Amino acid sequence: MDKENLAQNLADIYQRLLKKYGPQHWWPAESRFEMMAGAVLTQSAAWTNVEKAISRLKEANLLSAEAILRAADNALAESIRPSGYFNVKVRKLKALSNWLQTGCGGQAEKLLEIESSALRDELLSVWGIGEETADSILLYACGKPVFVIDAYTRRIFSRLGLTEKEAGYDHLQRLFTANLAADAALYNEYHALIVRHAKEHCRVKPCCEGCVLKDVCRFDYRE
Repeated sequence: MDKENLAQNLADIYQRLLKKYGPQHWWPAESRFEMMAGAVLTQSAAWTNVEKAISRLKEANLLSAEAILRAADNALAESIRPSGYFNVKVRKLKALSNWLQTGCGGQAEKLLEIESSALRDELLSVWGIGEETADSILLYACGKPVFVIDAYTRRIFSRLGLTEKEAGYDHLQRLFTANLAADAALYNEYHALIVRHAKEHCRVKPCCEGCVLKDVCRFDYRE
C-alpha cells in the first residue's frame, strides 16, 4: 500500500469495511454519562461483560455521577463485577464522577461547551483516565472529532504496512486525523468498524480467509 496516498488508502479501507459490515451504531447507550462510565468499564474487558455491568448499574440506580459518589464502594464493586478489575474501576468511576460533579454539577451535557483539547487535558488529569478512555469520552459521549486509538487499530494498520507495531498513540492518531476530515461521525464509524474487523478477522491469530483487506495486507497469513 502506497504511503504517499494515505488519505486515499484510509478512505478505501473505510469503504471496504463499511461495505462488509454495515453501520455499527456505536456507542450503544442511553445517556452521555452511560457512555462515560462504559469507557471506563471497557478497559481490559469484553463489551458483553461491560453491558452486564451497565445493566446492573441501571438496576441499582447507580448510573449518574451523584449516585456513584454516594454509593458504598462494595455496593458499586458488586454492580460492576462482570467488567473485571472491579475494585480499581470503582476508584476510576468515583474519580471521574467527582471531576464531573465538581466541574459541571454532574451534567455531562456541559462538557460539550468545552473546547476539545482543553477537555482532553482535563480528562487526562483524572485518576485512571488514559488517552484511549479520554478520547472515547470525547468522541462518543461528547461528539468531538477525536480519533480513538486502541490495540485493534495498531494490530490492523501495522499488518497493512501503514504504521509500525511499536508506534506511539499520538503517532497513530495523527495517521488518521491528518488524512481524514475532522468529522466525529466518520471517526465514530471508522473506529467501530476497526473493532468489528479485529474481532471477525484480524485477531491475534488472524482468520484471513474472506478478509476484505487481504489483497492490500502485508501480513504473511501463511505463517
